[in-house]
Amino acid sequence: MKRKIAFASILILTISLISCNKKEEKKEMPIMPYKVVEISKSTATINAEYPATLEGVIDIEIRSKVDGYIEKIYIEEGQEVKKGQLLFKLETQTTSQEAAAAKAKVNAAQVEVNRLIPLVERNIISEVQLETAKANLASAKSTYQSILAKINYASITSPINGIVGTLPLRVGSYVSSQTAEPLTRISDISKVYAYFSINEKQQLDIIMNAEGKSFQEKVSKMPEVNLILSNGIQYEQRGKIETFSGQANSQTGSFNVRASFPNSNRLLRSGESGIVQIPTNLKDVILIPQNATLELQDKRIALIVDNENKVKAIPIEVRAVSGGKLFVVDKGLNVNDKLLVEGVGIVQEGTPIKPEVVDFNSVITPETK
Repeated sequence: MKRKIAFASILILTISLISCNKKEEKKEMPIMPYKVVEISKSTATINAEYPATLEGVIDIEIRSKVDGYIEKIYIEEGQEVKKGQLLFKLETQTTSQEAAAAKAKVNAAQVEVNRLIPLVERNIISEVQLETAKANLASAKSTYQSILAKINYASITSPINGIVGTLPLRVGSYVSSQTAEPLTRISDISKVYAYFSINEKQQLDIIMNAEGKSFQEKVSKMPEVNLILSNGIQYEQRGKIETFSGQANSQTGSFNVRASFPNSNRLLRSGESGIVQIPTNLKDVILIPQNATLELQDKRIALIVDNENKVKAIPIEVRAVSGGKLFVVDKGLNVNDKLLVEGVGIVQEGTPIKPEVVDFNSVITPETK
């Protein structure tokens, strides 16, 4: 009997200790307060970025019209040249000899015509012979003019004002009209074009949010665009979108776009690459701080607080807003959702919290209107 009483006492004491430990555990794991913002809609400007290739407003390949060896190169790579300036000289010694022989044939043919004219006038010979002699003269002149043209073509000049590109060939190289590689390229870079592609959704976002009624009017009224150079620095002058392709590429679903940038200082060159930034004004969109999201594998995650005040992870689709601090949320969040903006990356999904609703501006100063 005494043993039973002792066992019962020990059991009661053990249960009491466990109960006390659980209470202590509860005290050690309090529900922590974390800042949240209530989702609402705003107006924002986003800078969509597109890789671009730069080309001069005119970009001409310089090729030889005749066969021959390069005798002289009068230019250097990157040199600025004027229209009509001599660029290359091809060897013309052989052609000059051909020209001399052709000129002699012209003279001989002319002598023959001059000899036959009085004979025809006196009816000594038929006029057919004179016509044949005149035809021979015309043929000789044509051959001579053709050879002279070859000599002239051996002096290759610039067709435009511009900048010289690379010079892949050297003095002594044999060239012809069939040579695969051009002698060089001359680019008029007083203005440069930036060529890039956008998908169908991006094109609709840009056009639908632009001012104007017709498509062309919307394009003409689009805001100026930025150019980020390959070194990451923004080009000092802003550009203008000029054209969209008439239809989407059937294979990629993308539209080709051309923007122009002034280049009076000749800083931009043909063949360079960059990134075109297009600002787009969006109305009634959901904005959230970028640092209130997580990147998990290939997904962007936001943390919200559910009706039980527990943290819940939500996959979202976003676009970056100009300035690099905000995201526009296209999918995943709704108005009045409570977004966790404190402890992101620390608080785990399912954790109960005490949400403290704070003003959006206290978290980050948004670039909104």
